[in-house]
Amino acid sequence: MSLHVIPKANYLSGERIKVTVRFADGAAPASESFWLVGHAAKGTRRVEVFRQPRPPEVLKKERDEAQAEARQCQEDKARLLVEREEPGGLMGAAWMERAGSLVSGAVSGQLKRHPADALRWDEARSYSYTRKGEAQPASVAVRLRLVNPGAEPWTLAGTALMGSTGEEVELARWQEAPIPTGPIGGFVVVGTERAPEQLGCPCTLNLWEAGGPRTVTIGNVTFPVSQKAAP
Repeated sequence: MSLHVIPKANYLSGERIKVTVRFADGAAPASESFWLVGHAAKGTRRVEVFRQPRPPEVLKKERDEAQAEARQCQEDKARLLVEREEPGGLMGAAWMERAGSLVSGAVSGQLKRHPADALRWDEARSYSYTRKGEAQPASVAVRLRLVNPGAEPWTLAGTALMGSTGEEVELARWQEAPIPTGPIGGFVVVGTERAPEQLGCPCTLNLWEAGGPRTVTIGNVTFPVSQKAAP
């Protein structure tokens, strides 16, 4: 079948007319649309539209496969965003050895609790990373398991490490989710990727929430010394 189109006398260059062709045989696709665009110098006298009919169940299968692929892409995107937001460096690999010496130690027994702490810590571990051939740590970190006895979840908004002579270093922080109420608790990781040479430990670690009074103060924090730092 053919469709003969005669443009109007005042048809302008660039003017667009949408043409939709519908098929009456019941096969899919049931219709097809295209645009006729006016041009001052170029034109064609004939436009051919070819169609390969396909059963509806084939199109349904293709649609389901496309939707499944789209869902997988969304899941992959969400996973990649989460991975990108996770900490890097020492904070992200606090339990692994890299090209150097990574040292960790449980410090729970030596830490000092503050009576005004809003959350209780059950596990505490400090880390230091020293590059080969160097004596001073390149970065330090602390991982804490906190238990929230309050009525509302707790989100870490800021943290700082204060040395024994008053020096203070602001730390980066990472928390996968707010600390829920109840005995289960959750983990936070804090640390710095620059050498804390100006700090004299034992240190005091301060953690606080955004715009709230619930703070955590941990005293007598130390970091392990690498035995493999020498060349």
